[in-house]
Amino acid sequence: MLELDLNLSVLARANVDRLKTFSETLISELGEIEVLQSRTGLVMLPIRDTAQGVAFHLGEVLVSEAHIRSGMHQGYGMLRGRDLEASMAMALVDLAMSKGVQVAACTRFCETEADEQTRQDVDTLRRVEATRVNMETF
Repeated sequence: MLELDLNLSVLARANVDRLKTFSETLISELGEIEVLQSRTGLVMLPIRDTAQGVAFHLGEVLVSEAHIRSGMHQGYGMLRGRDLEASMAMALVDLAMSKGVQVAACTRFCETEADEQTRQDVDTLRRVEATRVNMETF
């Protein structure tokens, strides 16, 4: 289950164009697909105040959500923004993993996206660190 959760986290941040293109390759092998839900909505963004340790809601985030089923298997996708096609693409990959369809290709896709996300995160952290000011030098 942990691996599936990691895949969903990776898919939620995946490049949308690559995600949509990849998910198209899965459709023919998934069989009949029932769309249970495809919608946009707002979800609360919880955060913890580090000073007092109190949780509060920072605001709302617009998300697109897709929930699909094929036989006894289900797929789910939720992404920031209102791109219903991208959330459906995420749900298709999740469904494929659940059904055992092209698992190796899905795993490779997730691993490639995870590597790219790690590279982007490291780059972002380096840029943040470059702007850090040491107050003791003043």
